Amino acid sequence: MRCRRCIFAVLWILSLVGISFYGGAISYGFFFLLTLVPVISGVYLLAVYFGFRIYQEVDSRDMVCNEPMSYYYVLENGSFFGFSSVSVRLFSGLSFVEDIPDYAEYELLPGDRQTFHTKLICRYKGEYEVGVKEVVITDFFRLFSFKYRIPSTIKAIVHPRTIPVSELAALSDVTAVVQKEARTGQNEPDVVVRDYVQGDCLRRIHWQASAREQKLKTRLQTGEEKQGILIICDRKRYSKDIYQYLPLENQLVETTLAISFFLAGKGIGYQVYTGWKQQGHYTVEGMNAYEGLYSYMSTMTFDEESNMWLSVEDAAGSGFLGDCRLVILVCHEVEEELLTRIQDLADKGMMVVVYYVTDEAGEKVLRQASERIRIVKITTADRLEGVL
Repeated sequence: MRCRRCIFAVLWILSLVGISFYGGAISYGFFFLLTLVPVISGVYLLAVYFGFRIYQEVDSRDMVCNEPMSYYYVLENGSFFGFSSVSVRLFSGLSFVEDIPDYAEYELLPGDRQTFHTKLICRYKGEYEVGVKEVVITDFFRLFSFKYRIPSTIKAIVHPRTIPVSELAALSDVTAVVQKEARTGQNEPDVVVRDYVQGDCLRRIHWQASAREQKLKTRLQTGEEKQGILIICDRKRYSKDIYQYLPLENQLVETTLAISFFLAGKGIGYQVYTGWKQQGHYTVEGMNAYEGLYSYMSTMTFDEESNMWLSVEDAAGSGFLGDCRLVILVCHEVEEELLTRIQDLADKGMMVVVYYVTDEAGEKVLRQASERIRIVKITTADRLEGVL
């Protein structure tokens, strides 16, 4: 189209030169013809704008990530002349429409009506516009175009998936270490106590050991008796660009839900804490309780003020870590403060599993892994079935 405009501008300038230096009926006729072209194009575009109709509908605004939803849109020519080029632009990136290419052009005869039935798929959790974004009308000469955003856009409310996984590799390693400690504890009574952590039950303080070491010590239940599990999910928003933060937030939430669903399916009780300031805390015992957790995390919001390491501190101060043998962190950034807190938890006898959601190399963080600290890297494009 730009090339056509350049050619048209050159021809119009030549016609102007012609009437300025040579005159004559042909020169003036050619000049007035070229001058009328933009006027004709403008009238045409205006007529199409008022005569064109578009409708779109989706079965439900409530959707689930990557699950197709029935969707259709209708193009209608309500005028008495044909439309040569009508392009429909779709919202892309966060969602896509099956079998309908973006920038598709259509020709509509007078009174013509075309209906397109297809499927709409949303990629990420959140609330955003989907379907047809805008319409671009081009004139017969393909010199000018008019773009307008349709007023009846669809705003979808997209919920995360629950992804079933057969096993969690990082947790199987943790189980092996826990069992080894349990066998050791049967023969070595010195390992049945650990340092007191704020929030521990006072009835479990071992006073003799505390007096001997001059600091509070808490009885550590041996074997499989102590199985407290706490999952902490990062809910900080790391960008202002929706195309950057939605994929990340979706992966954080779906990772947390996949781990939670696995544990609930195995009949293992656990707690989920969503962080500092929001005070989101759920205790899950079985699949019925998981449904409540899913509903909460489907609508959980992210904000720039949240902080993962402060969430860990707050969980400790609130007593959620008191009976924990396993702490699972699902986070995007692992800062020095968080690394220090993770090591502190490991030193107090807890196992820590970090699900590190990032598209960066993250080598510094991965090097912190040890027998008591497991770190699993997940990118925003990873299929959780293959990496968990």
